[in-house]
Amino acid sequence: MRKMIVLILFGSLLFSCVQPEPRKPVQVKSGSFYRASVERNKQILAQEEALIRKLVESDSLNTYRASDTGFWYYYEKQNDTQGYQLQTDDEVLLAYTVMNLKGDTIYRQEDIGIVQHAIDKSQLFPGLRNAIKLLKEGEKATFLFPSSQAYGFKGDDNKIGPLIPIKASLQLIEILKKRDSLN
Repeated sequence: MRKMIVLILFGSLLFSCVQPEPRKPVQVKSGSFYRASVERNKQILAQEEALIRKLVESDSLNTYRASDTGFWYYYEKQNDTQGYQLQTDDEVLLAYTVMNLKGDTIYRQEDIGIVQHAIDKSQLFPGLRNAIKLLKEGEKATFLFPSSQAYGFKGDDNKIGPLIPIKASLQLIEILKKRDSLN
């Protein structure tokens, strides 16, 4: 019996010194799906940008500007006297209308109402969050957003489908400055 216990202890000691071997993945991913997805996104963005550029070039009534973040806009009403730059945590009152690129209204300003928005904090679509920062109090502008700046691959789950570039007319009604920037 004693020999058996020694043999079991010796065997367990021998096997416990062996390093565990890592399991190999059942399926190896090459990353080709992600590369294909990136290429597809680049093609979609290029097509949408070409469509927007064509609209900009054909509109002789307005002077468009390209933003640093990937959309185009023109001012309907400018305020040259007020010079306050919006800062993070400032709040603004704004009103906007959402249209397709043909100009057909999707959401009317009257239906949306006046929106109170905290700069860099609220849940507006990305293009609109960035567009607000370009406006001064009392200004109104129209923005052309590619789908990546609008509602993207998902849409808004209501009237705007996936991968739809949009046009928005935005008016900054009032700036409600944060307490430490009141000067």
